[in-house]
Amino acid sequence: MSGNGAHVVVGLSGGVDSAVSAYLLKEQGYRVSGLFMVNWTEDEQGYCSSADDFQDARAVCEELDIPLHRVDFSAEYRERVFRHFLADYAAGKTPNPDLLCNREVKFQPFREHALRLGADFVATGHYAQLSHQADGPHLLRSVTEDKDQTYFLALVARAQFERVLFPIGGLTKPQVREIASKAGLPNHRKKDSTGICFVGEREFRGFLQHYLKPDPGAILDDRGARIGEHQGLMYYTLGQRRGLNIGGVRGARDAPWYVVAKRAGDKALIVSQDAQHPLLMSNALTTLPFEWIRRPEPLPSRLQARIRHRQKLQDCAAEMLPDGRVLVRFEQAQRAVSPGQYCVLYGGEECLGGGEIESAQA
Repeated sequence: MSGNGAHVVVGLSGGVDSAVSAYLLKEQGYRVSGLFMVNWTEDEQGYCSSADDFQDARAVCEELDIPLHRVDFSAEYRERVFRHFLADYAAGKTPNPDLLCNREVKFQPFREHALRLGADFVATGHYAQLSHQADGPHLLRSVTEDKDQTYFLALVARAQFERVLFPIGGLTKPQVREIASKAGLPNHRKKDSTGICFVGEREFRGFLQHYLKPDPGAILDDRGARIGEHQGLMYYTLGQRRGLNIGGVRGARDAPWYVVAKRAGDKALIVSQDAQHPLLMSNALTTLPFEWIRRPEPLPSRLQARIRHRQKLQDCAAEMLPDGRVLVRFEQAQRAVSPGQYCVLYGGEECLGGGEIESAQA
C-alpha cells in the first residue's frame, strides 16, 4: 500500500501502538502528522499521566521527524463521557466509558479537528481492521484475538470510519514491539496503559467517592441473612470477589464471596459463595436501542457476541424489537451480564455494532 504523499493525521497517545502506526504510515509514503489529545486536565495527586504521555509522543515525533499538534478535548470529554459515567454509576449500573470515548471524542471532535488540519486520512493505533467496500466501511476484527479492540469501536457511526486507517490491525503485539525496537522508537519498551486516565492507578472506590456520596445498605447472603454493610451499590460489580470486606460468617464455608445481585429497591447487595450462582447466570439479555455499524438484512440466524472486552466470542441469536432494542439469546449461559456494559454483535470477522445492556434474563 502506498500513501502517495497523502496527508494522514495519527492520533498519538504516547504509547507504542500509535507510535508504530505513525512509523508504518510514513514508511508507506504518507505525509504524517501527529495529534495528541488531552481528555482529562485534572492532575489531582498526579494520577493522570497526560503530561508524561505528551512528552513520549513528542519524542516519537522528533525521532520520526514529523510535526506534533496538541488539542484539549477535556470539556467535550466531561460533557459527553464522564457525565454519563457518573450518572450510570449513581443508577447502579457498571458503565464502560471507553466505548463512549471512541464515539463521542476520538471519532467526532478528534476526527473533525484532524480534517481541519488538512488531513486526507485519520489513523489510530487500534487493533482492528477496516474494509472499505462499495457500500461503505466494514469494521473487522484484528488478527489477534487477545488484543482485538473492535469491542471498543462498536458504537462509532459507520460514516465516521470513512477516511480512517488502522495500520496495526493486521499485526500482533509482539510484532508491533519488534517494529518499534528496530525503528529505534524511544517508547518501544513502554508498558501498555490500563484503565482510564481519570482513574489511573488509584483505588477506584476512593476516586468515585469524590463525585458520588456513599449510600450504605445491607449485605445479604443468598438466603437473605444480613452479614455486613456496604457503602453504596455503585462501588460493586456483578461477579466481584475482591474488596467485599466480609469477615468470618457463622456457618459459612471458608471460601470467597461473590456479588451475585444488586437490589436497588432496598439498596441490598446480594452475595454468595457459589461462583456460578443462578443469579449470576443469564441465557438472554435485552439492549437499549442498538447502534448498528452495519445491519444485515435479514439478520443471520446465528451471530456471535461479546459482553466484555477480550471475552471469547459467544454464539447467539439476535432479534430486533420494534423500538430499536435487541434481544440476544445465547447458546450457553453467560456469567455476570451487567446493565450499563455493552453487548457487541459480530457476523464472523465483522463487528456489526453494539448496544448498552438494559437487562438480563435467566
